Amino acid sequence: MKKTDKRIPEFKSEDAERRFWATHSPLDYFDLRNIRRASFPHLKPSLKSISIRIPSDMLAELRTIANKKDVPYQSLAKVYLARQIALERGAASRSPGKKSRRAACIRQAASAVRGAERS
Repeated sequence: MKKTDKRIPEFKSEDAERRFWATHSPLDYFDLRNIRRASFPHLKPSLKSISIRIPSDMLAELRTIANKKDVPYQSLAKVYLARQIALERGAASRSPGKKSRRAACIRQAASAVRGAERS
């Protein structure tokens, strides 16, 4: 990538800025050397309530397992769903010997569920 020393000019109005960006590429003002990974520690995941129909014996078993683990059964269901989704995502891009990626997906999904439970 070519080195750029271009600075974005100060604009007197939004119209002036609009005209400028209509004729210039933002890539000319983008420097990969200054890039940093974004972190949003206080961002809460958006939650949506859903209703699903499951057999009563399956619900009873889920509640029993949740009771043994001392967690709400809805939270346990979210963990199970998150794990399966992570496994499915990993299976689509997994090649032989990438078990650590699958484990990382499961940990990330469980972490997201725990974060959602706190809010």
